[in-house]
Amino acid sequence: MGFGSYDESEQKNQNVDTDDSGAVNVHENDHDGSVEFEFDDEESLIDRLQEMKDAAEGGE
Repeated sequence: MGFGSYDESEQKNQNVDTDDSGAVNVHENDHDGSVEFEFDDEESLIDRLQEMKDAAEGGE
């Protein structure tokens, strides 16, 4: 079972007109910097997470 004939002449010199003006620039919002986290202990993080979950559920 074949996939048909392959004609290399159809693959040569394929010019495609493209307009990049609407393209997405993935580096448009790149930022250099650092992030630091400060916390007392693991328990305070767990407590804070629970507070955030409760607030999201409408508990506060």
